[in-house]
Amino acid sequence: MKTPKRLKPLVDDGLIDEVKSQLMSGKEAQIYVVRCGESIRCAKVYKEAKQRSFKQAVQYQEGRKVKNSRRARAMEKRTRYGQKESEQAWLNAEVDALYCLAAAGVRVPEPYGFVDGVLLMELVTDADGNAAPRLNDLTLTSEQAIDYYGRIIAEIVRMLCAGLVHGDLSPFNVLVDSEGPVIIDLPQAVNAAANNSAGMMLERDVVNMAIYFGGFAPELLKTDYGKEIWALYESGKLQHDTPLTGRFKRSTVDADVDKVMQVIDDAREQEDERRERELAAREME
Repeated sequence: MKTPKRLKPLVDDGLIDEVKSQLMSGKEAQIYVVRCGESIRCAKVYKEAKQRSFKQAVQYQEGRKVKNSRRARAMEKRTRYGQKESEQAWLNAEVDALYCLAAAGVRVPEPYGFVDGVLLMELVTDADGNAAPRLNDLTLTSEQAIDYYGRIIAEIVRMLCAGLVHGDLSPFNVLVDSEGPVIIDLPQAVNAAANNSAGMMLERDVVNMAIYFGGFAPELLKTDYGKEIWALYESGKLQHDTPLTGRFKRSTVDADVDKVMQVIDDAREQEDERRERELAAREME
C-alpha cells in the first residue's frame, strides 16, 4: 500500500522497510502492519489532539511526573507551550507504561521504539499468524470466560504491583492470542500511588471486565475483586501472587454515594461510546 505521510520519515530512516496494510483506526490512533527487516510488527500512529475523541481528563493527568519545572508550570497554566508539553506527556505515557509493564511480566505488546508520534511495537497474532482478535469480538464458553477473567484479574494485579492502573480497561482493549489475553491501549494509564482517582479507576476496570465475562458466566457478576485488590494494595499486602477470594467485607461506615455513582456513570458512558463507535465501524464496512 501507499506509505502514509506520518510513516514516511520512519521508512526514509530505515526503521520500517514496508507498510503492508492498515489494521485499524481508533479513537486515538491509526494502526498499520509493517515489515521491519525480517519481522512483522505494527506501527501505532497517534492522532493529533484535536482529532482524538478520547478526552485528556484532569483525573488521568494527575500524578504524572514532569522533570522540568518550567514545563510543569506551563502545563498547569495551560499556556500554548504547556498544552504542547501536555500532549507530548500524554503520548509518552503509553510508551513508558509498555516498557514498565513488559519488564514486570504483564502481557502487553513488546515496544520497539517511539519516533515522531509513532510507536513501533509487537504485532500480537493468533495461532495462524493473523492479527489477534479483540476480546469483544469473541464468543466464549462459560469455562473460557472464567479462565480469561482470572487471567485478566492476575494482569491487573501485576500492573498495580508495578505501580500502574490501566484506567480504560474493557473488552475493546484486550487482544487474545494463542496463549490468552494481552492488554493494549495504555496512554491513559495512571500512577497508582500519585493519582487520587486510581482506586476508583481500578474498580471501574474490574467492573467493566466482570460485566463482559459475566455475560458468559453469570456467577462472575457476584465477585468483588476490585475493592479487594485495592484494599490489599493500600495496606501494603498486595503481591503479584497474593491469593484473592473475589469477596470484600464492606465497611459499616456510610458509603460515598457520589463516588460510587461516578464509577457507575463512567462505566456506562464508556460502554455507550464504545457501542456507538462499533456501530459506526460496522456501517462503514
